[in-house]
Amino acid sequence: MLLQNLRAKMSARLSGDREAGFTLIELLVVMLILGILAAIALPAFFNQKDKAGDAKAKETAHSAQVAMETCYTDNGSYATCRSLAVLAAIEPTLTGAPVTFPSDATDDSYEIQVANDSRATQLFRVRNVAGVLSFPCDVGGQGGCPDDATPGGVGDWGG
Repeated sequence: MLLQNLRAKMSARLSGDREAGFTLIELLVVMLILGILAAIALPAFFNQKDKAGDAKAKETAHSAQVAMETCYTDNGSYATCRSLAVLAAIEPTLTGAPVTFPSDATDDSYEIQVANDSRATQLFRVRNVAGVLSFPCDVGGQGGCPDDATPGGVGDWGG
């Protein structure tokens, strides 16, 4: 009986059945591969909140621009439409939005400015000067502001 147990243990050891597992080198290689993948993937997820804030600010600026054009159609002047309350009466989603009107409006021009909630330095603007719309933003190449130069300003986010 003892001899049979000894033979079974020896044959198991020689055939490698008891040595099933990973070596230290194999584990280190797997850890290295996982580290490289994490280094590539994680930075893409870090600025998602800022991108969402930029998208919200752009949509708010566009909604304010549409409300401003609607107000102009009703009143015949942009100057009477330079109030968030007036625009919110036309477009209720603008109630409490971070919309400002930094320049003096005339009968045929206006400027709307919207700040990103999470990044106060990121401003999106809609300018209408003599019927020509532009969508400049202050910081080209950051967040939702492309870095291509346009006649409207540092970056033009479309429209």
